Amino acid sequence: MSAWVGNSLTVCCVALLASLSIGEAPRPRGRGETLEAAGAAAAAVLARAWQPHCCVILLTDGTASTHAVVKGVQQLPAPWGTTVLETRPARGIPNGSVALLGGALRHALVVRRASWCVVVVVVSDNPSFLTKWAELAIESGLLAWPTRLVALTGLPTTRLHRIHLAYSHANAVLVVSDGNTPPRCGVWVHQPFSPPNARAARTLFPDKFHKLAWGPTLVVAAEEYPPHVLINEAGPGRDYILTGPMEKLLSILSAQLNFTYTIKRPPDGSWGVLLEDGSWTGMVGMVNRKEADMGLGPFAVTTIRATAVDYTRTILVDYGRILAGSGKPEVDPWGFLLPFTPGVWLAFLAAMAAALAATAVLASCTASQLMAPPSWLNGRALMFTRVALQQDVSARGMRWWERLVLGAWMVLTLVLMRSYAGTLMSLLAVRQIPQPFQDLRRLLDDPDVTMVWEAGSMYVQFLMAVTSGIFREVREAEGLGRLVFVKTTDYNRVLDQMVRRGTHAFVGEYLSSRVLMANDFSASGQCDFYASRAKFLPFMFAMVGRRYSPLVPALSARIGVVTEAGLYDSWLDAAIPNDTSCVAAPTKVTVTSSLGLVNLWGMFTLLGSGAAVAGLTFVGEVLAYRL
Repeated sequence: MSAWVGNSLTVCCVALLASLSIGEAPRPRGRGETLEAAGAAAAAVLARAWQPHCCVILLTDGTASTHAVVKGVQQLPAPWGTTVLETRPARGIPNGSVALLGGALRHALVVRRASWCVVVVVVSDNPSFLTKWAELAIESGLLAWPTRLVALTGLPTTRLHRIHLAYSHANAVLVVSDGNTPPRCGVWVHQPFSPPNARAARTLFPDKFHKLAWGPTLVVAAEEYPPHVLINEAGPGRDYILTGPMEKLLSILSAQLNFTYTIKRPPDGSWGVLLEDGSWTGMVGMVNRKEADMGLGPFAVTTIRATAVDYTRTILVDYGRILAGSGKPEVDPWGFLLPFTPGVWLAFLAAMAAALAATAVLASCTASQLMAPPSWLNGRALMFTRVALQQDVSARGMRWWERLVLGAWMVLTLVLMRSYAGTLMSLLAVRQIPQPFQDLRRLLDDPDVTMVWEAGSMYVQFLMAVTSGIFREVREAEGLGRLVFVKTTDYNRVLDQMVRRGTHAFVGEYLSSRVLMANDFSASGQCDFYASRAKFLPFMFAMVGRRYSPLVPALSARIGVVTEAGLYDSWLDAAIPNDTSCVAAPTKVTVTSSLGLVNLWGMFTLLGSGAAVAGLTFVGEVLAYRL
């Protein structure tokens, strides 16, 4: 496609002037300056795809004359000003031009952040300058997908192959001028993942990542992460076989964006943490070093990881919980106190006090003295206590109203004791299943239990950065040998050999805990593990791509459709068989078995304590009588 000189447009921006250069290339004799020859063509290109409120940044390589720069600015009218970045050679300074170019890009970023949107116009006949500038601009974020780029050059097409890779991943068009008078300009649009000599010019600034025209093969970093991703070996020299909800999502993305993929696992089997030397491990490191085009994950969204990779739209939200082994069913030794609540026991004592008070009042009304003697009240109190303990009492010598109060008390005691006995017999058939670790505090307070966390995950990064609170105590527990890290591929071994024995407790995402409990139930038919009630460290999970990669917004758009339709949640439910069997497992079970001292030691403890108090009281009475 060709565009002739002609149109103009209005732009607005702040004025800025900088000087630096990668180097100069000699211009062929007899040809006009590229900026002067192709400036109007750039204006025509922008006029056909202009966005309101955008400003223009004009960047040259220092070879353009002042006259050409002024004319170029006039061809791009800017009533509020234009940003001009003009480069000069940095002679005699090793790598000085690259450093200065980075400084100019920082100035351009300042303008970008202060503007609604930006259109960058770069002019050069130096292929090294065009390539290096584009690479640095993409890495700095200046050429993120919303920013449009128009590159002007007078180079022959045979020398433009080097710039293909950088410009194919930017929202860019390349205007090539033949330098004649009048000039004729060709427009190139580089497609992503296409051969260097491929071009398409039917649409200016197309959404090149809506559907990848060349059907590339992308490298996807992935690691096993039940229930999201399961990885099976396909055989020597063959790719891995993925299953799980994330594989279904990746298949949809592959079909929608028109790409195939190969799976590459991280050497250390981790998600990725930042090391002290500034490098990244795991899948995050692979994407950051451009060893992979995207990371499958899903990855927890953290601030520090966002400095190395870009996140797609959120796929799900999960929380951390404790997974520990359930104890053996046992009888509560103090269960004989449970048939009545504390309120019932207090009401029972209040009723006894009321019966004694009524007896005392009636005795005072029928006797010559106003108050009953203490010895008489003590005898009546002892009588009511004997009734409560289901012992015999004698009613000889009692008046009718005393018999009436005593009878009412006996009826009340009979009803309560019958209810107590029946409820106690039911409770003795109930076994309690201990689940002691319901929060991190209880786990930390038990010195005999070791915590197991996921290696190379966001939890590790968080524990490395925390400076106070309970999570700092968790990190300090590593020095005491109470904190170990394992890979996701070792979860089943850890559950069966460590957590089941009660010496370890797993701390991780709730979904992982559900998968482990469901798999164990499917194998054994019983719930030997439980997840804590307390939740902590909520995280959003998403896929990752390279920084400022236009592929990430394209992936996010499709992921949003899948998650909003509820497909991913449905895939998760289908991927966890017997999921609900142990999620809300009962903490009490009913059994039929004989009772022994191990189960009833609480009763005997109370009986022995009462006998000891009675013995001490008897000894005290004997000593008091002799003295």
